[in-house]
Amino acid sequence: METRPYVAWDLMNRFMIDVFVAYGVPEEDAKICADVLLESDRRGIESHGCNRFKPIYIDRIEKGTLLPVTNIEILKETPTTVVMDAHDGMGMVASYKMMQMLIEKAKTYGMAGGAIKNSTHYGIAGYWATMASNEGLLGLTGTNARPSISPTFGVENMMGTNPLTFAFPTDEEFPFCLDCATSTVQRGKIEYYAREGKETPAGMVVTHDGSTVTDSAQILKMLTEGKAALAPIGGGPGDEMCGYKGYGYAAVVEILSAALAGGEFMKALSGVSEDGKPQMYHLGHFFFVVDPNAFMGEEVFRKTAGDIVRALRASKKAPGYDRIYTAGEKEHDAWLERKDKGVPVTEAVQKEMIAMRDKLNLPYTFPFEN
Repeated sequence: METRPYVAWDLMNRFMIDVFVAYGVPEEDAKICADVLLESDRRGIESHGCNRFKPIYIDRIEKGTLLPVTNIEILKETPTTVVMDAHDGMGMVASYKMMQMLIEKAKTYGMAGGAIKNSTHYGIAGYWATMASNEGLLGLTGTNARPSISPTFGVENMMGTNPLTFAFPTDEEFPFCLDCATSTVQRGKIEYYAREGKETPAGMVVTHDGSTVTDSAQILKMLTEGKAALAPIGGGPGDEMCGYKGYGYAAVVEILSAALAGGEFMKALSGVSEDGKPQMYHLGHFFFVVDPNAFMGEEVFRKTAGDIVRALRASKKAPGYDRIYTAGEKEHDAWLERKDKGVPVTEAVQKEMIAMRDKLNLPYTFPFEN
């Protein structure tokens, strides 16, 4: 049972927009950024929603490692491709512009692809993929990030959590959307655990000396210091649990995120200079959009995709389990549960909201203050 207080969606939206604007983000850009963050909370992905508003975006603007104004430069464009330079601005703003362009191109030519260099954190990858599925198209995206994952048989954090994300339209109320990191746990989840005083489950982190670490705050410190790494999907450091599969997919995302746009990769994305000072992240993202009408048609695709996910859910359950889910279903359930209630906010987020409001002298009163 949820015990945290809720904040109405429109109130949280207006508050985040006003804070972004106060920090120099143009209002139209602030609306995009706020919506991406809230979409994460709508889907129940709390590691990337309002929990990250201050520590990832506002704090980075303050430190100068994220520019509030996004000056997008088109480096190359063809009828079916786009390459952008985000010039260290808001990754969410550059990604929104990219998807708008690719959706239009895919509807005209059947498919389109794009890449962005010198960008910053772009929120949940599923937001961009579902921009396509909302238009009856297939969406695929990925991004690199500051080093977190170790390669199989290794202990050094070399690659980011590197999500490889798909969204497909179906004939149901919600799309099939697979949005997950290529590590056993994403860094944002550990940040969430640390803020809530919770331990990270054993086995998700690889340390240089092989020890088991579950203290979430300690793990974040060790990741930053390069003394630990996140295990790839399947686990590590060896290959007994087939962690080479997650390692391989993480490498695919790293290559596509950097090579398509000629951007930076792995250790260069740490956000810390050689002398230990904060620096720009220079992340890379890639996007592909496909129109099913260029194949056997949107209606056929929706029906077939729907039939597949329904057959999966109807298959025989394991003892002790009464429901099988398909990708995107839990997120849809979260929205149905939260849509009339609002955003559940932790005590840590409450304190951050009050502090930002007071610092900026914004005219807000939050329900949790009563």
